[in-house]
Amino acid sequence: MGKIFVNHTNHAAANWSAEQRAAAEILGEISDLPFPEIPPAASELEVAELAEKNLREILNLEPAAVLCQGEFNYTFALVSALKEKNIPVLAATSERVSSEIPQPDGSTRKVSVFRFVRFRRY
Repeated sequence: MGKIFVNHTNHAAANWSAEQRAAAEILGEISDLPFPEIPPAASELEVAELAEKNLREILNLEPAAVLCQGEFNYTFALVSALKEKNIPVLAATSERVSSEIPQPDGSTRKVSVFRFVRFRRY
């Protein structure tokens, strides 16, 4: 099996910028493992069990690195477990470029564009 870069976020790699895709492909072939929907009412135990389930699935891929971003408690649990296994875990950093556009009704529409900068290790 070749090197695998696991994208465990809410953002499919197909929608990434060319720069982000190139940075990931240096580490391995990109494999999307969608981030789970975490109900706000979920208990700490339920979140931990979900993290454990996805940990097993990620470990089966034998990843070179894992991009993990999303709901904070789940992310913390999964990142901690992956780091215990000595698997590099990353977050994507970006620059936000915002503009405010006055609307005819007097309101303001704010548009933000996020530009990938780099991956940063947890």
